Amino acid sequence: MTLFEDLKYRGLIKDISSPELEDKLNNEKLTFYIGTDPTADSMHIGHFSSFLIATRLAKYGHKPILLIGGATGLIGDPKPSKERPMITPEEVEHNVEGLTKQAKEIFGFEVVNNYDWTKNISTIDFLRDWGKYINVNYMLDKDIISRRLESGITFCEFAYTIMQGLDFVTLYEQKGVTLQVAGSDQWGNITTGIELARKKLDKELYGMTMPLVLDANGVKFGKTEGNALWLDKNKTSSYELYQYLINSSDICVIDYLKKLTFLTKEEIEKIEIEHNKAPELRIAQEALAREVITFLHGSEEYEKAKKISKALFTDEIKTLDAKTLKDNFKDVPSFVINEDINIIDLLVNNKICSSKREARELVNGNAISINNDKITDENYLVTKDNAIDKEVVIIKKGKKKYFLGLYK
Repeated sequence: MTLFEDLKYRGLIKDISSPELEDKLNNEKLTFYIGTDPTADSMHIGHFSSFLIATRLAKYGHKPILLIGGATGLIGDPKPSKERPMITPEEVEHNVEGLTKQAKEIFGFEVVNNYDWTKNISTIDFLRDWGKYINVNYMLDKDIISRRLESGITFCEFAYTIMQGLDFVTLYEQKGVTLQVAGSDQWGNITTGIELARKKLDKELYGMTMPLVLDANGVKFGKTEGNALWLDKNKTSSYELYQYLINSSDICVIDYLKKLTFLTKEEIEKIEIEHNKAPELRIAQEALAREVITFLHGSEEYEKAKKISKALFTDEIKTLDAKTLKDNFKDVPSFVINEDINIIDLLVNNKICSSKREARELVNGNAISINNDKITDENYLVTKDNAIDKEVVIIKKGKKKYFLGLYK
């Protein structure tokens, strides 16, 4: 299977700027770039599929360059509905440092910052050397810009596409970059760079986009959608990532295996057959969790996440220490327990239940557990002695809702 065939099988090609690109990807060694703006100090799973393609292309001999948009991040890529909130230069600098470190650690490729070649361009130079090559009518035809015309778009956002085109041309001149790769929402910006290269340098550059990775509801993985899974394990633990991936929809999981792992076509097809025979075993989801977490954080983190997940459903939870539990449950609702307390009062006082009536119904209905022990007695007393390491109490309500009680 050629590189292009592999990318098509995985559903990783949406747009290409020229039919020539297929032959170039299969038979030449291209220098290409993929970028992200520093809106946070960590990438999330939405970036993962896009940035993973850098590794895929590198395996076939192409040279990746990862761009962090220290300059474009100060401007903000236009959103379909409204202007992005401006972030301060200090925030951008902090985020650039975090993303640069992360990109080097995870992907291991050269990282550049577009602020380095943009910071000394004056307004007049920007307009004369770059703006004069791009017709306003051409920009108005861009989907992301045309959708904003009715509600309004600022000149700041309007100029963003030229700045990204400037990056493409500059990287061609400085690094020999001839291809830009990005998510499908960046197609308009990619083609602006191609247009600039044609008019300014009489040079043909190339672009390729990938479909965005969506969840089962058709929503893009990403920070702005409120469902971000961060690649930084200190922001999203391996256990949290494991829980999300192991609960992936059957509708999506094979697509995720294609886009988010390096499993071969034959391996994925074998997993799909086994999964369809017994979907309740979640064979495909387990393979997804194993491959993604191992790539990002190593096999030890995957095994630890799997162990924690298993422990939560068995008495083995008591073999985990307080620190492990606190690290991996940092995002669940938590509260401090100051003294011995009746189970009903604990549930109501900490808003786990809305009333004593609800609390009693759940206790009597076997729907409350503490450290995986079912609590069926309304008079049960929660004490420091039955906390893990005399410090942590994991309360489970129903099948999936967890709460963290902490003794001082």
